[in-house]
Amino acid sequence: MVRGVLEEMRIRALGVIDDAVVELAPGFNVVTGETGAGKTMVVTSLGLLLGGRADAGLVRNGAERAVVEGRVELPDGSPAAERALEAGAELDEGALLLSRTVSAEGRSRAHVGGRTVPVSLLQTLGEDLIAVHGQTDQQRLLQPARQRGALDRYAGSAVAEPLTDYQTAYRRLREVAATLEELTTRARERAQEADLLRFGLDEIAAAEPRENEDEELAAESERLGHADALSSAATLAHGALAGDPSDPDIVDAGLLVAQAKRALDAVRTHDERLGSLAERVGEVSYLLADIGQELAGYAEDLDADPVRLAAVEERRAVLAHLVRKYGDAQEGIASVLAWNEEAGRRLSELDGDDERIGALEEERESLTETVSALAEQLSAARHSAAHTFAEAVTAELTELAMPHARVSFGITRTADFGPFGVDEVEVLLAPHPGAPPRPIAKGASGGELSRVMLAVEVVFAGADPVPTYLFDEVDAGVGGKAAVEVGRRLARLARTSQVVVVTHLPQVAAFADRHLVVEKTVDGTVTRSGVKTLTDAERVRELSRMLAGLEDSELGRAHAEELLAAARNGTGRPGG
Repeated sequence: MVRGVLEEMRIRALGVIDDAVVELAPGFNVVTGETGAGKTMVVTSLGLLLGGRADAGLVRNGAERAVVEGRVELPDGSPAAERALEAGAELDEGALLLSRTVSAEGRSRAHVGGRTVPVSLLQTLGEDLIAVHGQTDQQRLLQPARQRGALDRYAGSAVAEPLTDYQTAYRRLREVAATLEELTTRARERAQEADLLRFGLDEIAAAEPRENEDEELAAESERLGHADALSSAATLAHGALAGDPSDPDIVDAGLLVAQAKRALDAVRTHDERLGSLAERVGEVSYLLADIGQELAGYAEDLDADPVRLAAVEERRAVLAHLVRKYGDAQEGIASVLAWNEEAGRRLSELDGDDERIGALEEERESLTETVSALAEQLSAARHSAAHTFAEAVTAELTELAMPHARVSFGITRTADFGPFGVDEVEVLLAPHPGAPPRPIAKGASGGELSRVMLAVEVVFAGADPVPTYLFDEVDAGVGGKAAVEVGRRLARLARTSQVVVVTHLPQVAAFADRHLVVEKTVDGTVTRSGVKTLTDAERVRELSRMLAGLEDSELGRAHAEELLAAARNGTGRPGG
């Protein structure tokens, strides 16, 4: 079942395309036409829609912008749908609307499901929606890393399951190794840090600072430094409130308040309000007496003690020194105590590094054994899958007019573990008997390479079908019987995936379920191209043009009809 279908793509003011609607369907869609530039623009538009690089040169001269819009039908649970919904996009009756705008100045904007998004999201969605195969894309497929990835996906769970376990263990092994490297190479720095911490902790421990001690000492210093003035003021205030026994003529506040209270007590029974005032005067009398006693005690206890003052100042200097070295001036001794606590924890960590190193070395040894065993399991699974994959691709090449070609996989081991194991994978091709297997980048011509890539995709599609394939003239350099077989393979691939093919070969185009043609018009100053979906009769004319170069040639039309009939009955051979 096709997992995602590109239903429609609208192109406006892009290069030679003025305004075109490309209507696609499930199955095999082919794009042909006389103008190579127009067909290329269809591919370029799809590349833009899937996050390709924007270039102001793509915008038609005189236009403000180029716009490419696409509608993709997605089934429930599609990875692309889930990614789009996570980005805030909305689906339109199960379809996802994509849009890309490129201004004449080169600025680019992307929209997904009615929401403005980064272009990178289009690139991410493109990985789930379509696989592009063109001349440049083939070069990417020649990279060993991509060939290893294709082999792994073909192998399925036989590689996927141990690879997941391997990568988990491999990541942990790298973390452990990096931590050990840091701990062992920074041993000197850690020892110096530990010495500094111990010195600081010892210095603070010797001083034994207490919480809020700096504030208490500051208050005591202030009091001792002004002891004479404080004593004199307390004595004077006591005399004013309680009187002086040595001078009975001095009238004090306590005596005056007592006289006021006696006067009020004598008549308080005659007026309730006055009685209340008498009570309050009595309270004042008690309060004055109490304060007087406290002032007397304060004056007696207060003593100017130069020795104690010197000791307080010395202690304050010790605390200030600690604050300067280990704390903050605004926070005072509290910051020193906080540093002391944190330094103790850090020193415990540093002192425990030796034990930690031992534990990490044991873990590294165990992880190395695990990673090694999983790497061996991966290698065995890859060798098994490579044999099956190579045989299937070789069988396909026999049908693609390469009967003597043999495909194999070169799997070599690396010296060290990597994120995907210890295997380097490369597809090898022996194009004819007696030829040694060589990397396909070196051992295949352009036409042979196209057929090898197509054979790989056809075989691979049975393991993990891609939603949509775009083939941009990957049949270049192929003709005759090989072209027929290319068309048949593309039709087979279209059973499980949507296939879009840009081609110049009628043998390939005849196998398509829907035929689109790029038409070019010139008004004398501007060249415009449009995209049209052909009817059956129009399709015969287009195939006749591709075959004979003449749309109305009776011989060409007869040949085109025969070619279509042959493709539809599955033989692909006129007269078969």
